[in-house]
Amino acid sequence: MKRRSFVGHAGLAGVLAAGAAPAVVQAQAQIRWRLASSFPKALDTIYGAAEVFARKVKEMSGGKFEISVHAGGELMPAFGVVDGVQNATVEMAHTAPYYFFGKDETFALGCAIPFGLNSRQMTAWQYEGNGLKLMREFYAKYNIISFPMGNTGAQMGGWYRKEIKSVADIKGLKMRIGGFAGKVLERLGGVPQNIPGGEIYQALEKGTIDATEWVGPYDDQKLGFNKVAPHYYYPGWWEGGPQLDLYVNTKAYEGLSAEYKSIVECAAAYAHTEMQAKYDARNPAALRQLVAAGTKLQRFPKDVMDAAFKESMAVYSELSAKNPNWKKVYEDYAKFRSEQNLWFRFAEAGFDDFMQQQKL
Repeated sequence: MKRRSFVGHAGLAGVLAAGAAPAVVQAQAQIRWRLASSFPKALDTIYGAAEVFARKVKEMSGGKFEISVHAGGELMPAFGVVDGVQNATVEMAHTAPYYFFGKDETFALGCAIPFGLNSRQMTAWQYEGNGLKLMREFYAKYNIISFPMGNTGAQMGGWYRKEIKSVADIKGLKMRIGGFAGKVLERLGGVPQNIPGGEIYQALEKGTIDATEWVGPYDDQKLGFNKVAPHYYYPGWWEGGPQLDLYVNTKAYEGLSAEYKSIVECAAAYAHTEMQAKYDARNPAALRQLVAAGTKLQRFPKDVMDAAFKESMAVYSELSAKNPNWKKVYEDYAKFRSEQNLWFRFAEAGFDDFMQQQKL
């Protein structure tokens, strides 16, 4: 009996000496989850982030944890994914939080608001500020835990059938504009439309809308907006650094092992970084091609920017007075934005301003 006990312990010691990680992976349960995206498969950047995430989860789990990714409209409407995760119809979703500002304006703070944080500042607020903590407290009301999973970087101001010479040209403009920015557009006299990415071209082509914005040159070229609207404006003042999120049903997430939870977190962080890298690498060539094909690249007139900024600040003040969820998160967000702008003014902006004037 003693000899057998010794042999048993020796065998265990040998396994541990050889490395426990493989044994731990093998001990994990086989899991199959579904992820509902809000984006069409044609967009290999923004939709592709979910595929990158799923691939990394499978690789890190030794094939034990598999996630099938489904494009917007495949399992549920593109704008139905919050309900899908909340009600456990699917375990996961990948989306732009500001799509759901109609449920509560606070959703927009998890993605982008007009004249908000740029992409680096947003990541800093989430990971090193109070952003992730505050947004998760808010999402808990919807049975959701969130993970940052992608950012497009500052976006373009969109495609217009007619030239925008002043803020007066915004009046009556029917524009597809993502999420929360529509509130500001309304105050400028515009008519916002919330249309999923896969349906925008048809609406613009038929004249159902007069203008649209999506992301930037790489995606916009794929979607063909330049074929039906010649004027391309910048910057997208409503999306200085829009973050995409991975939403996970809280009960499903809590049922994961500690190892699988860590895998989800790490895979989301990887996809978060890779998405913007793809946009930054691919947008320059696409912009050159669009301009060469006849696109009229124009900057928004100053009075448009000034009016939009003024109305944005008014909206935030009004929301803080009536929506306690918004007030709690926005106060922290605004303080962080102020500090970040002070820092970026000297370092990043100074460097960028010099470099962009050089002939390289």
